[in-house]
Amino acid sequence: MNQNEITEGKTLAVVSYFTFIGLIIAMIMNLEKKNAFVHFHCRQMLGLILMLIFSNVCEKYVNSYLGTTFWVITFVFWIMGLVYAIRGEYKTIPFLGDTFQKWFKNLQ
Repeated sequence: MNQNEITEGKTLAVVSYFTFIGLIIAMIMNLEKKNAFVHFHCRQMLGLILMLIFSNVCEKYVNSYLGTTFWVITFVFWIMGLVYAIRGEYKTIPFLGDTFQKWFKNLQ
């Protein structure tokens, strides 16, 4: 990945981290350009949304404290992903980022 591609895709990569709507906007706007940096961060955010759903289900049906713990972890990972996108870095979130890249590899 070259610096020009990162510079061009940085705005959409940041937009993808602003709620589910931002993710959809970033994915739609990136359909023509097919910027790999934007795809990378969209896959990360999609995984974070799954983590958020899991934490909410866990909080409601399993244990409130466990669900809150998962929610806090998800929030910290979201902040990390957002900071990576703002800095123009191609880093995965800890522990699950590589897994998200594999799960959503067809998202292009």
